[in-house]
Amino acid sequence: MSASTLLVLAVILTALLLLARVKAPAVYWTLVGFPAALYRVLSAWRSTMEACELIVDPPWWKVFAHKMASPGDATVAKPRIPHIRSLRPTATGLRLRLRLAAGLTPDDVVKSAERLRHAWAVHSVHVREVKPGVVDIRLTGFDVLARVRMPRRLAAGPLAVSVALREDGLPYVRDYQDIPHALTLGANKSGKSMYQRCLIKGLAPLDVALVGIDCKRGVEQSAFAPRLTALAITSAEAEGLLDALVIEMEERFDLLCLHQGIAPGTPLEDITSDIWGLPKKLRPVPIVCLIDEIAELFLTVSRADAVRRDHMVTQLVRLAQLARAVGIHLEVCGQRFGSELGKGATALRAQLSGRVVHRCNDKQTAEMGLGDINELAVAAATAIASERAGTAIAGDSSGGWSRIRTPKTKIGEVAAVCREFAHLTPDIPALAAYRPQHIAGVPAPAPAPVAVPGTP
Repeated sequence: MSASTLLVLAVILTALLLLARVKAPAVYWTLVGFPAALYRVLSAWRSTMEACELIVDPPWWKVFAHKMASPGDATVAKPRIPHIRSLRPTATGLRLRLRLAAGLTPDDVVKSAERLRHAWAVHSVHVREVKPGVVDIRLTGFDVLARVRMPRRLAAGPLAVSVALREDGLPYVRDYQDIPHALTLGANKSGKSMYQRCLIKGLAPLDVALVGIDCKRGVEQSAFAPRLTALAITSAEAEGLLDALVIEMEERFDLLCLHQGIAPGTPLEDITSDIWGLPKKLRPVPIVCLIDEIAELFLTVSRADAVRRDHMVTQLVRLAQLARAVGIHLEVCGQRFGSELGKGATALRAQLSGRVVHRCNDKQTAEMGLGDINELAVAAATAIASERAGTAIAGDSSGGWSRIRTPKTKIGEVAAVCREFAHLTPDIPALAAYRPQHIAGVPAPAPAPVAVPGTP
């Protein structure tokens, strides 16, 4: 093969790799990025650990033994560094499991994450403690949030849904058994509706009742009516629906108390304080209540509206405080959620332990959602760019947080999934009055002609 032919092939190969870097970053990472990153990590492991200050002075007995073994040697015993226990490539990067040297903590590695990112020339570095003395370092080779591709593996659990993709390449899982209630905040066009669509799309195939409260006359949730057990599209309907949910909650507590009529021979495993301990034939279906814009339930224009508002807020707080045990969960969305909404707002927000904050117009909104979780999360939420719609900061009451982004999902796509699984929609007698009436396949009536002045 001639030199000119080799040159042409090299140019074509280089062009294809550059194209893959832009259009197919996962392919480029597999072919080029991973081997290069692996070489950078392993070839200078000790020097990188020393430069990033992840070292511990050797014990005195090693120093003494070194001096005794080599009296004329001016060198000193080498400091201790973390050791690689395992190394595993992933679709988006590389995972290292490290055994820390005695004296180091996971926080030391977290503080050095930015230094490690630059030393290894990767997109991001994430640190997670596995057990005392052992941490996982997850390297991400490219920006996985630029073009979200959800992993095929489904979330495990009867009420677990993979809603978005995290910055480290793992799915963000919304598990209602771990975090029963959640709050989603964000400005207009920030991705709140997209997040809710992905949530409904993931919940539709599960054995769960979906309840919607959409006071914007149902423009966000009416398309999902085939899969909704109940839907309220006005404040008046929302008040009645919340009352019905409280009645359903009380009936479920009565069922639990009845099952807890403990006799002397009752097996210990049959004693329970929530519905998940009930036998499957007695267990009521879980309910997820999705509130599209919480501020609409707080707004008042008259004294009668104030009475209605106080009643609804009281019912919401009761559900947030008590309903987890009987399988009723709240998913609340809004642009702002602070004390300016009125009485009971902060009491309700305190019960919503899951937090997802999209792009905000002001720092105060980010602090409403994440200020009691982590100050770094607040800063990250205020730094979300307007062109990155769907990007959010997800946190929980443990203080942990991560950057996530939902895949672009059209409302028609979610509506099709809801129609496909409409047969799973359970009938709950307490909510029967609010069952949405949908007629599939019937076209909307044509608008009446408008009379023009001066024409017969």
